[in-house]
Amino acid sequence: MKRALQGRYVTIATVGERVQAFVPAPLPPCPPIDWTPDLRGKFDQALLALGRLDSVSTLLPDTSLFLYMYIRKEAVLSSMIEGTQSSLSDLLLFELDQEPGVPLHDVREVSNYVAALDHGLRRLKEGLPLSLRLFREIHGVLLTQGRGSHQAPGEFRRSQNWIGGTRPGNAAFVPPPAAEVPECMGKLELFLHDQPEPTPVLLKAALAHVQFETIHPFLDGNGRLGRLLIPLLLWEQQVLRQPMLYLSLYFKTHRQYYYDLLNQVRLTGDWEAWLDFFAEAVIVTATQALETARQVHDMIDQDRDKIGSLGRAAASTLQVHQALMIHPIATSGSLVEKIGITPATVNKALGHLEQLGIVKELTARKRNRVFSYTGYIDIMNRGTELPDK
Repeated sequence: MKRALQGRYVTIATVGERVQAFVPAPLPPCPPIDWTPDLRGKFDQALLALGRLDSVSTLLPDTSLFLYMYIRKEAVLSSMIEGTQSSLSDLLLFELDQEPGVPLHDVREVSNYVAALDHGLRRLKEGLPLSLRLFREIHGVLLTQGRGSHQAPGEFRRSQNWIGGTRPGNAAFVPPPAAEVPECMGKLELFLHDQPEPTPVLLKAALAHVQFETIHPFLDGNGRLGRLLIPLLLWEQQVLRQPMLYLSLYFKTHRQYYYDLLNQVRLTGDWEAWLDFFAEAVIVTATQALETARQVHDMIDQDRDKIGSLGRAAASTLQVHQALMIHPIATSGSLVEKIGITPATVNKALGHLEQLGIVKELTARKRNRVFSYTGYIDIMNRGTELPDK
């Protein structure tokens, strides 16, 4: 459906020029969404895909192990959209206090993303609703250190920002003036809390993501926080028992179309085209996540069978294997700390795992050797591969 402009333009004065900034109309869209049979069918498919993804806990012996790595994969992808060059292995090495293969500030940004998501989930569990206060808290963690740490972490912007270009005058999009941000965000918060009317959760996530990106309430980190909004909302509203839906890979794969659709919504009110894309993103992403979980499950079973052939050494080797499922890049010292068995036993177990082709040593040194559960990392790495430099 074609609607009128979904907001209004405000003239702002910048250095040497006057520019039109866009202030979005509050949600929900007016007139309401045109639920054609195709669009409704797409959303039904998306909800079914989410239901299948939610059942992953019945597939894996410990969902938290998978979630630990899956969240880190999302952190890498979401940060990659913003231009960082960190891989999943770089992040795991950084968390292990080892030297990653890329600039430290890139890996810190990805690490901040993991911490920001963890903070958001913890605060939701404590009873704080998805709100402006929580957005500011999460943003403060997201920009706690690294390149964005000077961009007012945890505070809505007090100056004009823009998307694309070198200044507002040649930008692809100019969000609302800073003075309009509190009111725009206040209305978005009301929408998240079902005011002026209740909105189905998946539809709410789709609409709220666009609105957040349009308001662009912070000086930096808006893209990452806008993407985080989706799994946090689905988890808070109990659509998913675990925060396991991350759309960054789909958005990254279809980046230009994604940006075009956001702009189309603002200019022509074609929310339906955006919703079709969003539902497809959910279907594809949830299906991929479920397939990844199946692959991880099958690989773990096969590796345990191999370890079972070791006889008396199997018990301690299984302990090391279990620890590597949680932290698939580890040093022998970190494994000793986590498991609580002797260094000699850990090293023997690592030797067995190397011989079985389950782990690979990343370093060629006698002390502080770093080992990788390569099969696990290879499965989780799909989609995060860095381009050749």
